[in-house]
Parts: sequence; C-alpha cells; structure tokens
Amino acid sequence: MLARMSGKAEQAREAKNALHLGDAIRGEIALLIGLGTAAIFLAAGSQLVEIVAYPGAMIVVLIWLFAVILWSAISAARHADCLAIKWGEPYGTLVLTLSAITIEVVVVSTAMLHGENNPTLGRDAVFSVIMIALNGFVGLCLLMGGLRYREQHYNLQGVNSYLNVIMTLAVVGLVLPNFTTTTSGPTFSVEQEIFLLVISLLLYAIFLLIQTVRHRRYFIDSNHAVAAASSAHHSLRVRSTGFHAAMLLLYLITVILLAEKFAIPLDNSIERFGLPQEFGGAMIAALVLAPEGIGAIEASLQNELQRSINILLGSVLATIGLTIPAVLTIGLVTKRSVTLGVQGGNLPLLLLTLAVSVVTFTSRKTNVLQGCIHLLLFAVFVLLIFAP
Repeated sequence: MLARMSGKAEQAREAKNALHLGDAIRGEIALLIGLGTAAIFLAAGSQLVEIVAYPGAMIVVLIWLFAVILWSAISAARHADCLAIKWGEPYGTLVLTLSAITIEVVVVSTAMLHGENNPTLGRDAVFSVIMIALNGFVGLCLLMGGLRYREQHYNLQGVNSYLNVIMTLAVVGLVLPNFTTTTSGPTFSVEQEIFLLVISLLLYAIFLLIQTVRHRRYFIDSNHAVAAASSAHHSLRVRSTGFHAAMLLLYLITVILLAEKFAIPLDNSIERFGLPQEFGGAMIAALVLAPEGIGAIEASLQNELQRSINILLGSVLATIGLTIPAVLTIGLVTKRSVTLGVQGGNLPLLLLTLAVSVVTFTSRKTNVLQGCIHLLLFAVFVLLIFAP
C-alpha cells in the first residue's frame, strides 16, 4: 500500500516537472527561432546578406533579421527583469542596460568594419540613442504615467547623478570636437581620442561604484519599492537565478550572432537606396532601445517611474560611456577616421535636449506637460534625419 502511494507520488512529481519543463520550452520559442535563424545565416555565409543585386530580397532579409533580433532582445530583457526581481534594484536594470549596450557595440562595430569607411556611424548611433531615450521614451513614460496618475515621483539624487555624468560625457564627446583646433573638422587627434576613451571608461566605472555600492539608495524609490517588487512578481513567472542567467546569456549570444549579420544588409541598404547615413544610426538605436523602452513604459504605467528612469538614463549613460570608447578603439586599431562632433541642426537639438532634461528633473515629480515637450523634441529629431 505504502509502495503504491509512494509510486503515485513519484509519478505526480514527474508529471509536474514535465509540465513545468513544457511551459519553460514554450515560453522560450523565441530562442529556438533565433538559433534557427542564426544557423541558417551562418551556414549560408555571405550569400544571404550580400544580395545587393536584388533590392527586394535585401529588404526581406533586413526585415527578417530585424524582427528576430527584436524578439530575442525583448526575451532577453524579460529574463533581465526576472533577475532584477531576485537581485533588487539597481542591479537588475544594470544587467539589462549592459546587455543592450553589448548588442549595440557589436552592431556598430560590424557596420564600421563592413564596406566603405563610414566615419560618422558611431556618432550617429550614440546621438540617436540619446534622442530616442531622452526624448522618445522619456516623453512616452511621462505622458502615459501622467495621464494615469497625474503626477509621478522619483529619487532626485539618483537622477542628478545620471544627468551630471551624461551631460559631461555628451558635451566632451559629441560637442567639443567641433571646437578643437588640433585637427580640421569635427574630429579629435589621436592623443585626444585616447584621453576621451580613458576618461569615459573611468567616469562610467566610478558611476557604477556609486550606483551599486556607495550610494545605492539614490537609485531606489523607497516609497514604491515594495509595490514594485509585488507588481513585477505578478506580471512575470520567476524561476531560479541559474535558469534566468543561462537564458539571458543564450539570448545575448543569439542576438550578437544575428546582429553581425544584420549590420551588413543595413549598410548595403543605405548605400543602395541613397538613404541618409543618420538613418543607419537611428535603426541601430531603435533596435537596441526597444526592449528597454518597452520595460520603461510598463514600469511607468505601474507607477514605478524610478525604474523607468534607471532604465532609460542608464542606457544613455552606458551608450556614451561604453560605445564611444569602443568606436574610438576600432578607429585607432584599424586606422579608420572617426567623426564624433554633432553638426548642423542636431547640435542645438542635443544641447536643448540636455537642458530640457535638467529642467524636467529639477523636482521630485513629473506631469503630462513635460512628456509632451520631450515628444516634440523627438519629432524634431526624426524630421532632421530626412530633412536636415
């Protein structure tokens, strides 16, 4: 009798484990499709990504890769969110931010090393991330959160820390090259590039120390910490840390493999159809920021504006602090010229965006009007891509 009962209990446990395994596999269908797509493109070599003679097929390949990368990146962000629940803030959003920046660096590096030298690609990608994050997604978060809750609150000390570093690195890296005289044009000399590379990495490392160790409380909204954890647990199925870490790593590997392929038809399409070079940077930025932007909007709708700020401002800071050094390193190693200075109408737009961001976050609460202003600046950014 006892043997039969123990046997039934064992069968029930096995059935339950099988059910959980089946749910886990069905929940990771994006990984299977991503790995399958990566296998197809790796096996095909350059045949699928270098079909310049067939514009229609090139567009299909570009859309195919964009969709699969985006799906995989969103899935990676989901596992990063689960780790955020288990580890707490700001470690969770930091994992998400560094994951996205890894993807951006791979795409920009591959595009830079492919085909003709494009000295402005890195600058365009960084500038686009700033515009999309600080104007597009911040505007949406403030507008949608304001419509639902009228006013939303955040930790002023944390936002000030973000903006101080962002403004410093943005002006030194993207504005100062227009005014230096060692080289002609909006570029730095080799010595200046090395200096910018070092101080960008050093300042970002110091910020991480502040964010995760010395002043971690700056980046946590204590009034909503309990509610945030509770709502996140209800919206996500959280498993073990090992499972989510492994899935995040697999998704990142998949995205990196596909991103290397995506950069080639993107570069070819810009050259083939005569599109503005800024369009390539905007595409890369949109692809990288989409998962984080979705997460930030969801957090804002749950009245977790501090998490939205951590995601979006953290993305901008990591982009300036890590992508610019990566671009400069590639330029120094391959002897390719790198243009960093933002010019034309984009220069006052960058400075205006930084100024408006400071004004927006000078108090501890936000409203709908501020969101509308940021969205207006985003519309100007899109206009200037096609009508400079």
